[in-house]
Amino acid sequence: MVSHLVVLGLLIIAASSLALASDPSSLQDFCVADPTGPVMVNGFACKDPKAVLETDFFFSGLHMPGDTSNPVGSKVTPVNVAQIPGLNTFGISLARIDFAPWGVNPPHTHPRATEILTVIEGSLEVGFVTSNPENRLITKVLQKGDVFVFPVNLVHFQRNTGNGNAVAIVGLSSQNPGVSTVANAVFGSKPDIANDLLAKSFQTDTKTVDWIQSKF
Repeated sequence: MVSHLVVLGLLIIAASSLALASDPSSLQDFCVADPTGPVMVNGFACKDPKAVLETDFFFSGLHMPGDTSNPVGSKVTPVNVAQIPGLNTFGISLARIDFAPWGVNPPHTHPRATEILTVIEGSLEVGFVTSNPENRLITKVLQKGDVFVFPVNLVHFQRNTGNGNAVAIVGLSSQNPGVSTVANAVFGSKPDIANDLLAKSFQTDTKTVDWIQSKF
């Protein structure tokens, strides 16, 4: 009898744990972001539903090519909660990425989102690196209509492999996925990371580090 009660108790605990691990159900139709709200929360406070407008759920501009005349030859046009306040609490966003011929979207991470990419025009070499200790590169060349997924918080990149422009649309599993470009984070921090530390980390000399930091 005691053993049966123990088993029953374990089953109840397991079921409770599973229930607690699920996402909570939405308690309202929407929570349009109010950036001016006085309350600081993990996200944004909700705008008064009576003051919500259709423009809170709307963005126009993804039909416009991004300006790729920059050193990396790419331009990201984000559509997250900053552009559409109605995305608040929904856990989604997207972006358009334009590439000049042989332009790159440099290695970077999204600390809060998995990314799914669809090539709309041209061809792209894409890839991500698995986490330590393996550091395995998973890479593929994509053509128009192909889709690729980048797991959350892993370093990943895209590069135009053609002589014409390329365009991709990406979806992200966060209203505010964040982005940390590896080179900018390491060599462009404010204040600078000590050059002798970086020299030792990258097995080079401080002059080389100083030169790279000057680019950022």
